[in-house]
Amino acid sequence: MKKRLYQSDAASYFREHSSIFLFIVVLFLMGVIFGAIVVNSMSITQKEDLFYYLSQFFGQVSSGREGEDNDLFLQSFSHNSKFIGLMWILGISIIGLPVILILLFIKGMVVGFTVGFLVSQMGWQGFMLAFVSILPQNLIIIPVFIMMAALSVIFSLRMIKKQFMKKYAQPILPFFKGYIFTLFVAVIFIVAASGIEAYLSPWLMKTVISSTILK
Repeated sequence: MKKRLYQSDAASYFREHSSIFLFIVVLFLMGVIFGAIVVNSMSITQKEDLFYYLSQFFGQVSSGREGEDNDLFLQSFSHNSKFIGLMWILGISIIGLPVILILLFIKGMVVGFTVGFLVSQMGWQGFMLAFVSILPQNLIIIPVFIMMAALSVIFSLRMIKKQFMKKYAQPILPFFKGYIFTLFVAVIFIVAASGIEAYLSPWLMKTVISSTILK
């Protein structure tokens, strides 16, 4: 009974704020597209310089010198949790709303640029490399980022209404408790994504590089 009640509350919540969730998804996709466009605007020299460093990294991965798995896990968790935490903090502040949107756009741009660069420089092999090195962990990270960005925007809007609209009578505390719970859930998913990025993706990258790129 309680499970059905929670599912009903969640469904009504998403319906109520569907326009915000849609806007956040579209903004992220715009960032991805913009990142891919930036690749095409780079000069040949810039692409060659960047590809040189990328080739050095491929050599390290193929020889197993890309770094300890535990170090990669800590780096990934630190980076992604800081990103999520910053979004969460910005959602509490009234002036943080535009920064949340900018951060999400930048995240999309980084993904689009990385995939676009690999594909433009290496073709099908670049696509395969992007597929195994970027997709696995981002199947978790991207939905978490989108969800956190949307909830941060919603909470920030509630704060603005509470501050500037005297007729806004809804209490903030219940929403804030849910907001804190969302952060803990997001961190758990980030731990899972970091584990994939540290322990699974390097093995997949090494397999692809050894079998196709360095063949």
